[in-house]
Amino acid sequence: MSFQYCIDRCLAAILRGIVFVLGYIVRGGINPHPDEIRHIPSRDAGRSIKVHIYRTPSSSSSSTPSPVLINFHGSGFLLPQHGEDDDYCRHITNETNTKSKYTVLDVPYRLAPEHPFPTALNDVQDAINYVLGRPDEFDLTRVSLSGFSAGANLVLAASANLFPEDTFRSLIAFYPVTDLSPVTGSKVAPNAQEKKKIPPFVARLFNRCYVPVGVDHRDPRISPRFAQVERFPRRVLMITADGDNLAPEGEELAAQVSKLEGRHVVCRRMVGCAHGWDKSTRSSSPQHQVEAKEQAYRLAVEMLNEE
Repeated sequence: MSFQYCIDRCLAAILRGIVFVLGYIVRGGINPHPDEIRHIPSRDAGRSIKVHIYRTPSSSSSSTPSPVLINFHGSGFLLPQHGEDDDYCRHITNETNTKSKYTVLDVPYRLAPEHPFPTALNDVQDAINYVLGRPDEFDLTRVSLSGFSAGANLVLAASANLFPEDTFRSLIAFYPVTDLSPVTGSKVAPNAQEKKKIPPFVARLFNRCYVPVGVDHRDPRISPRFAQVERFPRRVLMITADGDNLAPEGEELAAQVSKLEGRHVVCRRMVGCAHGWDKSTRSSSPQHQVEAKEQAYRLAVEMLNEE
């Protein structure tokens, strides 16, 4: 156990405490309301993954396999934020097509620095394989992925590196980190006036905790920007924010995918919003943030509803 690892664990614990307190003050903590909690198998003996499942009553009673969206929360690879996508998951189940309501699996993954790369990606792969192994429950022609921030990084990495092409119908990425290779301070938000950007020292902590010493940051499983572009799903929705220093790299990746024939790529930058703005947005929030959240979630539904 290195001295740097001990320091990073202490810093991670402090940051987790700060985020917990702020989250409790802003929104009363993380209080998800899934329809079912299921423990699915992990590749590690004696361990399971606690998954939140969202569905409508009609899909619960149907004997027909349902389309499925597998979602992964944001975390900076080290914050325990599973459950904070409750609004989004419920919106997907309520608003997707009446004849084909989506079931949503909201999946946690192990966190750094205690569990660095590739542990989180292994959990993502295990959860996806669980779905792919249940054709009686899920429509395997309509399996889609979504993720927020670090979770978006993981679904981009998994789709382009771990599964055959056309495994996934759609991929929805909210403000992802796609490139962990550059010096963090070199990333600049489109709206330089936004004050709620991820501080460079925090981003460096995230990266240092997630990527072990000696591992290439340009590995496409870590930085999906370097994956083969044709390996990404044919339908991609990329949501960015103009106050987020991760916006340019997400938009660049979306532009690369859009150049391929037969692809449907939608990329929207939300004006006046910072990284993760939707998580703290409530009806009393500034109107432009409320409208941006509504638009982003509506675009996700539209992408999933496409025939």
